[in-house]
Amino acid sequence: MHAEIERVFREEYGRAVAVLVRFFGDIDLAEEAVQDAFGEAVRRWPSAGLPPSPAGWIITTARNRGIDRHRREATREDRHTEAVRLGRLHADQEPPEEGPVRDDRLRLIFTCCHPSLAVPAQVALTLRLLGGLTTTEIAHAFLVPEPTMAQRLFRAKGKIRKAGIPYRVPHEADLPTRLRAVLTVVYLIFNEGYSASSGDRLVREDLCAEAVRLGRLLAELMPDEPEALGLLALMLLTESRRPARTTTGGDLVLLADQDRGRWDRALIDEGQDLVRRCLRRDRPGPYQLQAAINAVHSDATTAADTDWAQIVQLYDQLLELSPGPVVALNRAIAVAERSGPAAALSLVDELDLGAYYLFHAVRADLLRRLGRRAEAAEAYDRAISLAENAAELRLLTQRRASLT
Repeated sequence: MHAEIERVFREEYGRAVAVLVRFFGDIDLAEEAVQDAFGEAVRRWPSAGLPPSPAGWIITTARNRGIDRHRREATREDRHTEAVRLGRLHADQEPPEEGPVRDDRLRLIFTCCHPSLAVPAQVALTLRLLGGLTTTEIAHAFLVPEPTMAQRLFRAKGKIRKAGIPYRVPHEADLPTRLRAVLTVVYLIFNEGYSASSGDRLVREDLCAEAVRLGRLLAELMPDEPEALGLLALMLLTESRRPARTTTGGDLVLLADQDRGRWDRALIDEGQDLVRRCLRRDRPGPYQLQAAINAVHSDATTAADTDWAQIVQLYDQLLELSPGPVVALNRAIAVAERSGPAAALSLVDELDLGAYYLFHAVRADLLRRLGRRAEAAEAYDRAISLAENAAELRLLTQRRASLT
């Protein structure tokens, strides 16, 4: 039963928070109420069994707990006002839809991405509230220590309270200014789903599906924003490879070794069509360039057919628009295929990514290809010490063992 409760939490936490924020107009109250409801589920469900609609049970229980909590904490002066407001909400059950964003989760993402908060704080807070990601997973996405991320989340919520930032659906004219942070949120949700930072499973299908759903909504809401189309294309092209990415036993299969006949051609066709639409607009952005890189991969019928020269050129453009060590690391991987491991290793060794396990995994692979086995073993050991996902650990351990 605890596994079932955990599954419901992963799948429904974000939606429940979104519904309750719209109900109460208070992010903190909504989050605390949903947490109370899941605590009650842990106590009740093992003996009473799973309710017919677990999501409905959680939302109803959270709404009642939130009302009780608010009544207890309200001052005498505002109790009457709040009683009238909550009575109206009880009668209506749910407030009417407002504004251009109709989906509860997407609405709350736009709301949390408030311009008074720094973009990293906007993204981190939204991932915590809606993405179903733990503080550890968010810290992994930002490549920062967990205590640093916990403090960042604490400060962001404190600023919302101190500044009195209300829950308010942004007007249509406000959406473009918040789009960058919203796209980042959806992208990081997808990344955590496609390559889970920890746990036994490599992929969290629930997060992948939710990110793609949000991406489709964004593309419909803002069809003239090429980066929204680019992000959707990137996720679809990446998702198309998921059936071939693991063995039946859950082991990771690298891109070069995948059975490309198992790739989802419908997703590839849709993603490539979006890439072509972006190219015609000629307003390149980071997500469009990443989508174009994945489109080149999807064009190759075998790994040997991959146009690595074109991929390197696309990474060159991406580094100009969005410079960063992770982009540079990915570019070095492409350089290794175009120009050989020695050229790539010189690029990798210039990067400051010592806390990132993939940095050491890439170095290890390049050193192995150069025949520098002792150094490769050390790099694999470092990668193994930093990796937390079971499937990635198994692959790294196998690669390390192959050296001996």
